[in-house]
Amino acid sequence: MQSLRGRFFIWLIKNRHLFKFKLKPEVVDENFSVKKFRDEIDRASARVKLPASVSVQKVSAAGINAEWITPENPVDEKVILYIHGGGFISGSCLTHRMHVAKFAIECGMRSLVFDYRLAPEHPFPAALDDCVLVYRWLLNEGYKPDNIIVGGESAGANLTLTLLLALKAEKIAFPKAAFSISPITDLSCSAKSFEYNAKNDVAPMGSWIVWTNFYIAGNETRNPLLSPLFGNFEGIPPLYICVGTHEIHLDDCINVAKVARDQGVDVTLRKWEGMIHAFPLLTPLFPEAKQAFLEVCDFIKR
Repeated sequence: MQSLRGRFFIWLIKNRHLFKFKLKPEVVDENFSVKKFRDEIDRASARVKLPASVSVQKVSAAGINAEWITPENPVDEKVILYIHGGGFISGSCLTHRMHVAKFAIECGMRSLVFDYRLAPEHPFPAALDDCVLVYRWLLNEGYKPDNIIVGGESAGANLTLTLLLALKAEKIAFPKAAFSISPITDLSCSAKSFEYNAKNDVAPMGSWIVWTNFYIAGNETRNPLLSPLFGNFEGIPPLYICVGTHEIHLDDCINVAKVARDQGVDVTLRKWEGMIHAFPLLTPLFPEAKQAFLEVCDFIKR
């Protein structure tokens, strides 16, 4: 049963249009402005202060802007490589350092977040290529694969899974494990949960079509490096997949978990009743978010 705080905060998020004095929720269509969307998120993110218990170090990871988020007394040599979300069209170190800081503090591990290239300026496979490049950079910096955990939310959760498939194809050593929070795994957006959860989730109506098409840019959606549902996961390290039952991506998560399990992967699929897209990042606003976040961190530490 959902907590009262959970119901309250999810209601606020679903009805955020009211705080802009708009009677109806936003609908994403051909008039959508990527620049305006990014600017709004950046302005909000710039006002957030990080906890004093973490430090931020800017770094060039093979030419890609990145930031080390380091907690006090981190575990030696072990790192989290965090791939941010944002619908493939937004997100950056600025927008996600606050979230990555939570993982760094709770897990006691240095965490790297980076600015992969975004659509529509840089469609597939630019973002994935950058993820592979940054992972290779970590290896070249001396980090052992067994000391690296990869993970992300939303678009970053998709890129987490496709990164593993790309590493397999290129015969690059896998990280120790990976976590994927609310991934879209079939970019055709044809899973039934895109219909029955369209009004339950918090994604703007139509965004999953417009935003993913910016990234797909005419490529075949059954390409496993776009849609990991169609990939071969045999030999992939342990996976933790987290999803809410009110998400448009619910079926995508259930389906990819089954595919990976059938191919011999150690998969943990955690479904949270009544929860919305990428809700663990909302910790500590309500109990379900905090508990889900701590479960992901327990997986990382384990």
